[in-house]
Amino acid sequence: MHRMYLVTLRPMRKLRIVFVFFAVTGLFAQNSSQSKYEIVVDRDVPIVMRDGVKLVCDIYRPALDGKAVEGKFPVILERTPYGKRTGESWAKYFVPRGYIGIAQDIRGRYASEGHWWPYRDDGRDGYDTVKWIGEQPWSSGKIGTVGTSYPGGTQHALALANPPYLTTMIPADAMSDYGVYGVRHNGAFELRWLNWILNIGGPEGSDAARDPETQQGLLRLGEQVREYAKGLPLRPGTTPLKLAPDYENWLTQAMAHGDYDDFWKDSGDDVVAHVADYKDIPVYHLGGWYDSWGAQVANMNYVVLSKNKKSLQRLIMGPWTHGGRTRSYAGEADFGPDAAIDFLGFEQRWFDHWLQGMDTGVDREPPVRIFVMGGGDAHKTPEGRIFVGGHWREEREWPLARTVSTDYFVHSRGVLSTVKPGSESPTSYEFDPRHPVPTIGGNISSHNAPPSKHNSLERPGDSENLMEQGAYDQRCRVSLWTCEDTRPLSARNDVLVFETEPLQQDLEVTGRLIVKLWASSSAPDTDFTAKLIDVYPPNKDFPAGVDLNVGDSIVRARYGKSLEHAELMKPGEVYPFTIEMYPTSLVFKRGHRLRLDISSSNFPRFDVNPNTGEPLNDNRRWTVATNTIYHDAQHPTHIVLPVIPAR
Repeated sequence: MHRMYLVTLRPMRKLRIVFVFFAVTGLFAQNSSQSKYEIVVDRDVPIVMRDGVKLVCDIYRPALDGKAVEGKFPVILERTPYGKRTGESWAKYFVPRGYIGIAQDIRGRYASEGHWWPYRDDGRDGYDTVKWIGEQPWSSGKIGTVGTSYPGGTQHALALANPPYLTTMIPADAMSDYGVYGVRHNGAFELRWLNWILNIGGPEGSDAARDPETQQGLLRLGEQVREYAKGLPLRPGTTPLKLAPDYENWLTQAMAHGDYDDFWKDSGDDVVAHVADYKDIPVYHLGGWYDSWGAQVANMNYVVLSKNKKSLQRLIMGPWTHGGRTRSYAGEADFGPDAAIDFLGFEQRWFDHWLQGMDTGVDREPPVRIFVMGGGDAHKTPEGRIFVGGHWREEREWPLARTVSTDYFVHSRGVLSTVKPGSESPTSYEFDPRHPVPTIGGNISSHNAPPSKHNSLERPGDSENLMEQGAYDQRCRVSLWTCEDTRPLSARNDVLVFETEPLQQDLEVTGRLIVKLWASSSAPDTDFTAKLIDVYPPNKDFPAGVDLNVGDSIVRARYGKSLEHAELMKPGEVYPFTIEMYPTSLVFKRGHRLRLDISSSNFPRFDVNPNTGEPLNDNRRWTVATNTIYHDAQHPTHIVLPVIPAR
């Protein structure tokens, strides 16, 4: 039986004009909804899906004197795997302003019935939920959606189902198209999902975790995530994860299925593969340069929807890690106070316009806003971070039309330049999968240790996380469990380093980062990684300088020709590979160097290739591979940088 609660809010003083500050544009909304209601909450309301499964939600309604206000209101909906009580934070903001807020546990999570499988049922369930909401007597028939990460993906799944009443969406850092990037990554597996299952999904909110003893077993399993990451493969039925069969089934299948085929394309939230089905409604896409879903938000979803839909599509990309939009830093990089935004105020302007019909001006603003990182003086902030700086800029399109694609070629003796190579000998290195290159920052999420053990490199002490997210000096340290020493990564023999001379003037790089690589291997299968780094010169605060990661990516060689079909290499044969990093916007300052690192591992960001060519997630052997990078006139390995001419 569902229950009703009253949430009391301190009444606000009446103001003649209400200013809603929007940190990105510096604008304020003269027409905006104002806080004037209390809240009543109807807890644990079941909604019956078409197959009879009941999904449970909390409904937050505007109230006066402890009673729900009669009449019709626009609705804001979040469908989440993280527990519907997380909806209280945004509901307490929007409901007093004349909205109804609804937070729902998705299928198989927390209080809802059914079995969980990522997005398989979220399109249908979302459709049934929105249709039910739109038919209620208190609904105005206008529904908007919110949610970050997985709940961002449930919005895309909902739009792909094309339901009635759905009016607009704000998918933030949204999971989507995860067979290309996100779960599989150019054929490799992103190990943050091992951590999601072992530390987040399995022990909290799963049907298995409802049994106290089973939950304790799953919690202990989560504490061993580093051991399991290092000791892959993970075979069905061999670990305590078998206590949560839905989660074991999905994880082991995802780790074993590399081909980008219907298994991924029909997973439920692949926007690019099913763009024709996507409902034509206004969508504000939000992402971060250091977010784990930044490539999908900017390069995939915004681009394909803005080309194929008539409704307004908007994009904002900040210098953020996953969910970090209210912070001014990412890892060890500080971008200044303007980098953070008032996210609820940001959402309010959008919903006030599309759901309440107010003229907030959002429909007349430029379609793209980006934060251009860089330009700071690299001093050490009071928190110990490096001041990178940056500024917001409005644009008319993405990618930027004025981009000049500029090739920086790899040369012998570690040189990176715009000069094309001539006759040069290739460079070889040995890749030992038992000693992979450690991950130090990057486009990462779901990296956290259990709350009781969590400690980040952003704070003193050793990190208990699986890995760290964001921008970091690419030097090992004792606090990273994957580091075998404290040398910079550039000192490793299995990392090929190519860098420019110090820049003579500032260089803005904004857009897609693509490496064209020519390589061979002694193995039938191996990995190749690429990382773009901003090399800071020494200063008084950082006497050794800073090697700050900008972007990285990987390709599994068996998927070098096609993501849809694996094909093992012929040892010694030269192959072309394309490695696309996540997009960025950064000014490399005068005196800095651009650096491209090429290697064959980035652990635990990605699973380590055993170099044997055995089936994915089912190898029994490991072998050292001799990998060779070519950089001559016939095989010009290079990175294509999107250079923006100075205005």
